[in-house]
Amino acid sequence: MDRMLSHIRNRPMAVYLGLEGALALLMALYGTVTTIYRVQAAGLDPLQLTLVGTALEGSIFLLQIPTGALADVFSRRRSVILGVALTGAGFLLEGLFPRFGPILLAQVLWGAGYTFISGAEEAWISDEVGVERANRGFLRAQQVGMIAGLAGVGGSVALASWRLNAPLELAGLLALGLAGLVALVMRESPRSHAEAVGVARLADLRGTLQRSWRLLLSRPTLLLILGIELFGGLSSEGFDRLGDAHFLLDTGLPPLGPFQPVVWFGVFSASILLLGLLATELARRRVDVNSHRAVARTLLALTVVIIVGMVAFGLAGAFWFAAAMYLVVNVVRRVSSPLYTAWLNQHTEPATRATVLSLEGQADALGQIAGGPAVGAIGSAVSLPAALVVAGLALTPAVALIARTVRTPDAREPAEADALAESAEPIGS
Repeated sequence: MDRMLSHIRNRPMAVYLGLEGALALLMALYGTVTTIYRVQAAGLDPLQLTLVGTALEGSIFLLQIPTGALADVFSRRRSVILGVALTGAGFLLEGLFPRFGPILLAQVLWGAGYTFISGAEEAWISDEVGVERANRGFLRAQQVGMIAGLAGVGGSVALASWRLNAPLELAGLLALGLAGLVALVMRESPRSHAEAVGVARLADLRGTLQRSWRLLLSRPTLLLILGIELFGGLSSEGFDRLGDAHFLLDTGLPPLGPFQPVVWFGVFSASILLLGLLATELARRRVDVNSHRAVARTLLALTVVIIVGMVAFGLAGAFWFAAAMYLVVNVVRRVSSPLYTAWLNQHTEPATRATVLSLEGQADALGQIAGGPAVGAIGSAVSLPAALVVAGLALTPAVALIARTVRTPDAREPAEADALAESAEPIGS
């Protein structure tokens, strides 16, 4: 057993891909029927559905940077382990108590868990195998996740057909077990800036935050990418929280023989995963993830497709057209996510990588906090289609920002930008 664990620990990319696959399986198990559970079992209305999302994104926004800095200074491995455990606790709590209050608390736990994982995981693998190999690994991990997610979708639908909260409970228990497994198989190479202890580490924490801020100021492209993520969050929250409700309350779900309507959401999820797997493989082969211009141009096209798809989905009155647009939006978003991570990773430095990568999640969370309640209120006061159209149009400023990065890419070499960051005045000096 010790020999097998040692062999696994010496293959960090395999550990990373395995972790991504396991997390994707758990997310599919939990997420496939979550909206149905909240609507049918907990009885949440459109505004409450978006407020649940706001609770999740609020905790992410508040904790993303502190947890990223903690991972940079103390341990990215421990950050990931704690994050997986907190995520499991959130899943389990929501499954056990189908009421608005406990569901809100569950989102806070899950959001905290997400912040401990986000940034730390990508920074860890970048340090272990190098940035260029890690950037290629992000797309491969997305594919592994989609394959694993298929199993999660099937399990979620089967369990929900028996008892609607069973997938959430099982996902929570498995995540708690995964945290223990990660503790056994994930190694972490020593980093010189994290060798101090006690007060020295607290000084490192403050210094890490300052270096991250200076890095942002020295690289305008980083600020543009985070602005793009902000509008992405502003748009996605309404779509994510109200999309399934649009099928349940507006277009309706055609009968599927003897199966429950919940099976349709399993069909959607499985279709998104299969189509996303193919689309991601195409992107992996055609897009140079270590080229700023190549990634920016690809994301520009994908963002336009997402906007058109969201608006068309909101306006769709027929089930089949709505289903087609729903698939298009979700598949394209699956391809975009690892490209954004690789894009941001091109412009970071090792000592602050987890903190800067965490900023991506914080920008997205801020957008979702700002957009979620507003879109939910439109859904309650006007209609779900109106809310979904507004959600799609909210993404349009991102097109201008991406286009700007294509026309005027950051021409500074990383070493030069790093030197500028190091020479800038500290915060509060």
